[in-house]
Amino acid sequence: MTTWKSPLAATLVAFATALAPCMAAPARQFSAVAADSHLDFTGTQAGAPFTAEFRRFRAAIVFSPDDLPHSRFDVVIDLASVDSKDHDRDTTIRGSDLFDVARWPTAHYVTSGFTRTAGGFAATGMLTLRGVSRPVPITFRFLTTQGGATLTGSAKLERLDFGVGQGDWKSTEWVGNDVRIDFSLVLVPQH
Repeated sequence: MTTWKSPLAATLVAFATALAPCMAAPARQFSAVAADSHLDFTGTQAGAPFTAEFRRFRAAIVFSPDDLPHSRFDVVIDLASVDSKDHDRDTTIRGSDLFDVARWPTAHYVTSGFTRTAGGFAATGMLTLRGVSRPVPITFRFLTTQGGATLTGSAKLERLDFGVGQGDWKSTEWVGNDVRIDFSLVLVPQH
């Protein structure tokens, strides 16, 4: 145990120790800049990978690396905005056997916890798609910039877990079950 020879030194150490938790940056609220942000998924069709982008989504991000308990991601995706650069495929994806956007126009992802990893961060969260809610973990990096921050990461899921694949599309012969999600968000702080 350290013995302080000076009452002033002991007072300064006690003061600094008391302030340390207050000096951590609290979680800040951000929104994604739509024109500069991307939310994509990659699947396989007839054995070949394809990538589709969601053109419209809202991302409410509350985050600080120093305040993980108060951090939260809340993302709502407009499923009809899917764009794989193939009109016929997009029509099929929006249809009743896959996303069924007429019944379920949005998907919703909300985090429930965060941890640090060697490469950045991981989050646990719940994805609701086609009325089915299942946990989907994500890994990501959060970098502050002069005007805000960037958030980049990925997740993996199986489409059939969410009922994305009815009728002929339940088979994985032509459309694979594994799906990779990639996101790159440019964030600006909310005041």
